[in-house]
Order: sequence, then structure tokens, then C-alpha cells
Amino acid sequence: MVNGPALVLADEPTGALDAANGEAVLRLLVDLNTQGTTIAVITHDRDIAARLPRRVELRDGRITADVTGVVSAA
Repeated sequence: MVNGPALVLADEPTGALDAANGEAVLRLLVDLNTQGTTIAVITHDRDIAARLPRRVELRDGRITADVTGVVSAA
């Protein structure tokens, strides 16, 4: 994050964290996105996915859903 990357790939970024630290990581990713960084979060956690501005779901290598603009509060 130090060099201001254009893209961050976050594979299960909260997977091994407690709730407080997981929330801190999600806030950091949202802040980076607000500043213009593209963030790709890969997760199985539907609650996390629901908090993001775009959700692309894959099954067997195919896109099954592409939802934009529906963000639920934490």
C-alpha cells in the first residue's frame, strides 16, 4: 500500500482475523478505493461481498451474477 498501487488483489483479506481487525482491513480497502485504487476482493463471505459496490459471482469458471451499486451497511 506504501507505493500507491493502482490495483490491490485481496484474497480472503479477513479470513484469519477477529471481527475488529477484519473491520479495520475492510475500512482500509474501502478508503483506498475511495482514493481511486481498484480493489478486487475474493471472498466466500456473503456479508463482506454485500458491503462492496460491485459483486461478480463465478461458478465453474463462468460469471453467474454481476451486481453493481447495491451496498448494504455493516
